[in-house]
Amino acid sequence: MSASLNSRPLKLHTTSSGFTLIELMVTIAVLAIIVSIAAPSISTQLANQRVKSTTATLVNALKEAKAESIIRRQNVTLSYNNGSDPRVITLTASDSKASVIATYNYAAQSTIQPSSSTTTVIFEPSKRVTTGRTFTICDSNNVASPRQIVVSAIANVTSQIGGTC
Repeated sequence: MSASLNSRPLKLHTTSSGFTLIELMVTIAVLAIIVSIAAPSISTQLANQRVKSTTATLVNALKEAKAESIIRRQNVTLSYNNGSDPRVITLTASDSKASVIATYNYAAQSTIQPSSSTTTVIFEPSKRVTTGRTFTICDSNNVASPRQIVVSAIANVTSQIGGTC
């Protein structure tokens, strides 16, 4: 004997395996609410990470410029350009060829704001800087926490949270 649909119990006829359209719509609505709550936090976190990364890049470049000026026994100039794409920090030796020692790239959304109008720092072999500077690192996303890098007259480089963009 073959089993037909009519011979199966009524309970097996009405059960279905799968999701109804309403269940799927409720699930998607709950996911949309969770994502809309989490999205601003994630974008703030990404902006803060870009600021930290740019700060670390600039600190490393400043420390390398200081070390190179001592090793080479000549002035080393650190310069950067916020307007270029990609944004680059350049270390240049002050010899007759003005040779480039190193270049560093930083995030296009980040900007480096100096305390004065110049975008260069000159490290001297006497472990000094021509003029102490404070740099503020900002992000295009204004909710990110800015960071400051302070270069003292004796070429000490320190990083801290703070500053205004």
